Amino acid sequence: MTSPDNDDLGPVDYLVVEFPPATSHFTGEMAAELDKLVTSGTIRVLDLVVLTKGPDGELDVLEVNDLEGVGELRAAEAQLAGLLAEEDVVNLAAAMEPGTTAGVLVWENTWAGPFASAARRSGAQLIANGRIPIQAILASIEADDEGE
Repeated sequence: MTSPDNDDLGPVDYLVVEFPPATSHFTGEMAAELDKLVTSGTIRVLDLVVLTKGPDGELDVLEVNDLEGVGELRAAEAQLAGLLAEEDVVNLAAAMEPGTTAGVLVWENTWAGPFASAARRSGAQLIANGRIPIQAILASIEADDEGE
């Protein structure tokens, strides 16, 4: 991966998506959607791993080049920076239930890079950020609809 100038970096996020036992159906749909985000320049994938936690708690870690059925993501392989250290993976896996599979994605929000760069150049610093879970938004909308 070509290392970007630190001043040009956008915010970096991660997510972990867990699939309960016997429900991980990797059809390629998620990979295709992720590829659209990469291709459009909206994000840059920095790391992507799949964790499988056996019934006994044993952890298996697969990098994107070890996975089958993710052809769309192979195009992003050149961008993978491998940010997750072994300790990070172990900590993330601790939250997993035995017998589950989880995908871990770390990405740079390239769309926000120019704004973040301008903020840093003006002397600003990030003091808080967060994310509102979609379930909370949907519950709020539903509550508003019931109140009408």
